[in-house]
Amino acid sequence: MGWEPTRRSPSAPPDGNERPGAEETLEELRELATSAGASIVGYALQRSPAPDPATLVGRGKVEEIRAAARDLRADVVIFDHDLTPTQLRNLESALDLKVLDRTQLILDIFARRARSREGNLQVELAQLNYLLPRLAGRGTLLSRLGGGIGTRGPGEQQLEFDRRRIRARIRTLTEAIERVRSQRALHRDRRRARQFHLVALVGYTNAGKSTLFNALTCSHVTASSRLFATLDPTVRALALPSRRPALLSDTVGFIRRLPPHLVAAFRATLEELEVASLLLHVTDASHPQHEQQDAAVDALLDSLRLSSTRRLHVWNKIDLLDRAEVKRRAPDSTEVAVSARTGEGLEDLKRRIDETLGDDPVVEAQFEFSSSDGRLLALLYRWGEVLSTHYEDNRVRVRARVPVSLRERLQSHAPDSEKSGH
Repeated sequence: MGWEPTRRSPSAPPDGNERPGAEETLEELRELATSAGASIVGYALQRSPAPDPATLVGRGKVEEIRAAARDLRADVVIFDHDLTPTQLRNLESALDLKVLDRTQLILDIFARRARSREGNLQVELAQLNYLLPRLAGRGTLLSRLGGGIGTRGPGEQQLEFDRRRIRARIRTLTEAIERVRSQRALHRDRRRARQFHLVALVGYTNAGKSTLFNALTCSHVTASSRLFATLDPTVRALALPSRRPALLSDTVGFIRRLPPHLVAAFRATLEELEVASLLLHVTDASHPQHEQQDAAVDALLDSLRLSSTRRLHVWNKIDLLDRAEVKRRAPDSTEVAVSARTGEGLEDLKRRIDETLGDDPVVEAQFEFSSSDGRLLALLYRWGEVLSTHYEDNRVRVRARVPVSLRERLQSHAPDSEKSGH
């Protein structure tokens, strides 16, 4: 079920016009639901000037959905929109069915995909943070929990916890994930000591990152056409023409409107991107909505403060395009066209990676930070060679030898008054 605001002028027809992409977002919801194990029996799109505060879509539409669900013998209704606790309770009551919103659906898929202890910890934390404000008034919902989508991960026993016990569990999970972060930091330190460059794959879910990862590293990680097939990050050696030591990291796919609970919970995993020397932004060149997908990836990278990290844009799946269209891709040195499935363009991609990493010389620079900015200081100490440190009042001045990419990243994160690297 999708809700879209109308953009109606006084002379527009009564039913208005949906914004571009409305049908595409519903199609993406269909793919998400299928990935969660649902069988789609119908869908509806609601156009309205503003969401109904009680039910999102309005009383008349709720009755229409109720009748259709009864006729189609549906047992769950999924909304392509985040529902407030009130809307969720009202819809459950009016429809007499399990109701899920977009965030619940994505969290359920992540729970199904998690295999490692780390992945399960992060998913459970995201689920509990989402459920905590929605516990009040869920009595009828609790009685319906059982099999099917929307019940993975914490499940029934977690939902029956009171607020105090859920908060205690959140604290436990947070502490466990902090230990995971520390372990990951140790692994990164070892890579640094051995002077490995880290190259990370990023991109929209189902862009073919895992297939490309396998092709570049001769690995056999799970590659699937289902959304979010990869959840737990994987790192393998990457053989480059220059034979310089490099590692390739496969990461979770991004998606439009990725739930903030999930981004926060997966902080330990996403920190791999923060220390990458190079990001490979993989795009499904054959997807009709690839521009919107790329925009979603760029926005999330910006929110993670990774906009200054060097990037190569990899147009994947060119075997699905005609040759004229392939020629229009990769017009400059920051873009490469490949087919991970057939191997076309992979040697060129390795050469481009090699050349880009070679453009990152180590330089001596001076930095000035607030003494309370532990994150930037830790990044400098971890990935640079600190030559001297001087504390004065609430400031700290550090002279260090760092790669140019790290110098630019540290300067872009600091306030204007602190951008003092040379």
